[in-house]
Amino acid sequence: MAGLAAPTTATAAPEAGGAAPAPTVEERRLDGEVPREILRRSGFAAVAPAFARGLGRADSYREARRVVEREGASLWRRAVDRAQGRGPARGDLSRDDDRPLYWARLGMTRELRTWEPGFGLGERQRAALLTELERASRGQTDLRLPRGHRDGHGKGVKRVLLTGFDPFTLDRDVRISNPSGAVALALDGTVIDTPDGPARVETAVFPVRWADFAEGTVERALRPYLPRVDLFTTVSQGRVGRFDVERTNGAWRGGFPDNDNVSRTETVPVADPASQPQWTTTTLPYAAITAADTGRFPVYDNTAVTEIPAGGDEPVVRPDGPTPGSTAREGGGGNYLSNEIAYRATLLRDRLGLHGTLPGGHVHTPVLQFGTGNTDPATGAVTDPEFVRNRLDIVAQARAIVAVAVSAPGTDRG
Repeated sequence: MAGLAAPTTATAAPEAGGAAPAPTVEERRLDGEVPREILRRSGFAAVAPAFARGLGRADSYREARRVVEREGASLWRRAVDRAQGRGPARGDLSRDDDRPLYWARLGMTRELRTWEPGFGLGERQRAALLTELERASRGQTDLRLPRGHRDGHGKGVKRVLLTGFDPFTLDRDVRISNPSGAVALALDGTVIDTPDGPARVETAVFPVRWADFAEGTVERALRPYLPRVDLFTTVSQGRVGRFDVERTNGAWRGGFPDNDNVSRTETVPVADPASQPQWTTTTLPYAAITAADTGRFPVYDNTAVTEIPAGGDEPVVRPDGPTPGSTAREGGGGNYLSNEIAYRATLLRDRLGLHGTLPGGHVHTPVLQFGTGNTDPATGAVTDPEFVRNRLDIVAQARAIVAVAVSAPGTDRG
């Protein structure tokens, strides 16, 4: 199979006395057989080389930015279209697969990170281009909410904002897919019919990297839209065989390595830490969601947390939520980036004064499992029928959960 080494079309020789920036840990995984197979079997193998050629034709920072914005947005739309059955599949991987978007984006960021144009590119300029590429290729610049009552146009269509994540724990099994990313691709721009009328869903995905969250990627993406939507939910992969609506989110990073193999053990870093609470809570209609028949997986209202009680110094598991004055060590969703996106999004909701009027919180999907007999990362196939069926069932049930949530009593903001 052809590799994904940086093609010479985009890369001029480094300036004398300097070396091109190195690819990240995450980007270096592109050199493995599995990522190359996923890209080839989805028709996405040509994405990064084409992007490299576009960069190679850019003769200024302004032109490079245009290439980045255009090609990043194009990748997102292509992935959404493939997931939703528009256009040719261009490969034999099932359309619901979220992994082609992930690996193709990494191919693009590696090209951009190691590019040395003739006009010179400063460190801040390169960082700005990389940020723009990330945002555009994750759907964060493509959130197109219809007009509604929040804009003074009557009741209108209800509006839902949903987020997913990249695959993660790739050193354990590089074949991994993240069902939350598949949910985001399947639902972006779709209209769900509910007992309370139609609901338009807009989606975006986020990286599994501590540094991006500390730099405010969640708040930057969501702040313009939370005041305009009728419901939001962050989504990530959680436990085996079950969905969970996470009741409480904690202000603690537990240190599990991210996709760049970086660990962080600390209080979640946010703006204005002096006013930062230890806990935030869901305002999703969890009772309605858990009572509804949404699919084959059970759905739980998860109330457990781990805290250091007021005056104590050892962590304690609390099945029914935190006690007054306690310090967070795990929210219902743990202390990894799924808990953190839930904490950040609900804290933003509260700081915008929307706690009492905007339903929002976090939903964990079941772990996406490969089929029986395809569990060895070293010898297993990148896909199998049971793997595809599991992902499709998770996506369908997530859609049904959104339909229940947005039509539940008390979620009408009109």
